[in-house]
Amino acid sequence: MVDKKILGPLALGIVIVAGYFGLANMQGNTDQKLSIKMPELSETAQAGARAFGQSCAACHGKDAGGTDQGPPLIHPIYNPGHHSDQSFFLAAQNGVRAHHWNFGNMPALRHVSPRVISDIVAYIREVQRANGIVTQKHKM
Repeated sequence: MVDKKILGPLALGIVIVAGYFGLANMQGNTDQKLSIKMPELSETAQAGARAFGQSCAACHGKDAGGTDQGPPLIHPIYNPGHHSDQSFFLAAQNGVRAHHWNFGNMPALRHVSPRVISDIVAYIREVQRANGIVTQKHKM
């Protein structure tokens, strides 16, 4: 029989360890390549795919599945309830500090116009939906 005095600390320890390993899976895991299902893209998303290939794929992967230089954007953490479309605009225009992954900071891509960013976001969102990534309420 387990002493009830240690159940609380034991449970807390289990939560901390589980959280650590769950977070570690998000910290620049480059050994697992995501299998991305590509949908038939709208014209806007096709333009976004071309622009993504020119400006984003070197770090985020050909199909936004990530590389050893940057995280996958086809990932539940980037669902619209956690990262709005506006967050992609801000990241491209201003750069972003590393906060979910250990790839380092993303530099600003000032050469990419807001119109092109809009096409890229359309591409990312269509591929996300095809891979089951939908809006989920953000939980802190």
